Amino acid sequence: MTAVPPGRSPAPPVALSTGSVYPESARVAFELAAELGYDGVELMVWIDPISQDVAEVARLAERFGVPVLAVHAPCLAVTQRVWSPDPIDRIRRSVAAAETLGCRTVVLHPPFRWQRRYAAQFSDEVARAEERSGVALAVENMFPITRSGVRTVPYSPGFDPTEVGYAHYTLDLSHTATAGVDALAMLDRMGTGLTHVHLADGSGAPRDEHLVPGRGGQPCAEVCERLTASGFAGAVVVEISTRRCRTRPERAALLAESLLFARLHLQPTARPVREAPITLAERTDGPGDTSVVCADPPPPPTPKHRSATRSG
Repeated sequence: MTAVPPGRSPAPPVALSTGSVYPESARVAFELAAELGYDGVELMVWIDPISQDVAEVARLAERFGVPVLAVHAPCLAVTQRVWSPDPIDRIRRSVAAAETLGCRTVVLHPPFRWQRRYAAQFSDEVARAEERSGVALAVENMFPITRSGVRTVPYSPGFDPTEVGYAHYTLDLSHTATAGVDALAMLDRMGTGLTHVHLADGSGAPRDEHLVPGRGGQPCAEVCERLTASGFAGAVVVEISTRRCRTRPERAALLAESLLFARLHLQPTARPVREAPITLAERTDGPGDTSVVCADPPPPPTPKHRSATRSG
């Protein structure tokens, strides 16, 4: 690891979400992360069988030399029966997976509105799981869904977790675009609870786009710069969509572009160093000469008028 020069904060690690290589498998995510120089991966637990096999994921991490920095719990609509039909059990298994893989963060979505019993238990379960394990359960900001011009919020009690209040948060910049909310304002609301970031972009269209950062309208660069300046201790995870890529090199190119963007804008910048005040002796031409430090020049001398004399 490169030493950080004095007066600078270290850059946060940049990880690759295994979901970013869909429709390819988690194995490909580890391979590309190693090839491109990512610092780790976020394991998206979902329909990919490899992502559900914690022992196999551990083997991949060792084989490619790429650590798992976070586990994304199976909380999508398509993963409601991955590991268990009970959402509380899925939280607990996600925490156990994080402990096994040696990572300190689990990413969670708020409950869906139709999960009434789960929604009633969610906050307490998150707090208990954190206390028991020491793993941060970072609740992610989501977005409304618009269909046929009708906007609905499918999450309970809403898509903004800061309105409820949790110890830890995940900020997703594609979701802020879809929701039409101010990403920097949400960053501020999350405050010191911000633990994890999903770096992506969005145009503001009413769908979750997960564009390459810099290709949409979100303040991705400013968010990255503020993270480093604040001493952010979490991970920044590239979570983009590459599903339209037809070849592996095309997919790798998008992931490389995203990594380059993250590295560039997470680069630590030197803090300004205040110089010692210049002494009086250094600011004058010589000992005893203080003319150059006078705030105002001396007034001109008063002209002397001679009285007229008469010739004798």
